[in-house]
Amino acid sequence: MQVDVSLVRRLVAAQFPQWASLPVEPVESAGWDNTIFRLGPHLAVRLPRRRVSAEHVSNEHQWLPVLAPHLPLPVPVPLGRGMPGEGYPWQWTVSQWLTGELAALTRVADMARAATSLARFIAALQAIDPDGGSVHEFRGLSLAAHADNTEAAATVLQDSVDISSVLRVWEAVVAAPAWTGQPVWIHGDLHPANLLVERGELNGVIDFGLLGVGDPACDLAVAWTYLPADAREVFRGALAVDDATWSRGRGWALQFGFRAAAYSADNPVLDNIGRYTLAQILADFD
Repeated sequence: MQVDVSLVRRLVAAQFPQWASLPVEPVESAGWDNTIFRLGPHLAVRLPRRRVSAEHVSNEHQWLPVLAPHLPLPVPVPLGRGMPGEGYPWQWTVSQWLTGELAALTRVADMARAATSLARFIAALQAIDPDGGSVHEFRGLSLAAHADNTEAAATVLQDSVDISSVLRVWEAVVAAPAWTGQPVWIHGDLHPANLLVERGELNGVIDFGLLGVGDPACDLAVAWTYLPADAREVFRGALAVDDATWSRGRGWALQFGFRAAAYSADNPVLDNIGRYTLAQILADFD
């Protein structure tokens, strides 16, 4: 169905009349899963584009208000949980509007400082009690469980990427020792289209659709999806990551990079992030 300003106005008027008079404006989104609208100066409306994304809405509403006070960067705390209506079939969210531009579209003043800020965010998230948190269906599995999807994406990219070299990296990261510690909170999708920048500094983390508990290596993927080599070393040092966890983090980045580069022909932002990720992994692994 068509998700447009008219639909959002009808949904808000029917379910959140206190906000019905606020103007609605579409927002360009670089993600796969949600259509975003601005609602007045301080709110955002986020509507899933597909069923699997809608199934994550409840998780965000339950946990983001709990996690947000403990995090050193702003996150989009839900303020209203929308229900299906007006022909729209799924749950949806009204949340705080976070200021800033996507890190994929603007630069920070100092990448080393950004690396430290990301490390502090991840460390704070991991330090929160995971009791009650659930293992996400897309992030709770081992890397090996993603082998078929990764190899399928590699086939799509065989004419534009050094696939044999990247698959050698994949074989190495899949062989890394598994995480045997207690699960920790993970964002699950840290890349520059889910980071905000304002005045040259990281200013927010968005899109917690893959939020859950699991292997801390998952969020280390941002070291390759976003950071250059020198800032990557700053990031690793700030988190004091062991070799096995670092290797698995490279694997999660590789899995994302393959998918983003292979399946984002209509989304140049994600395509660029995916190809950047693969290039960083190859350079780092030489």
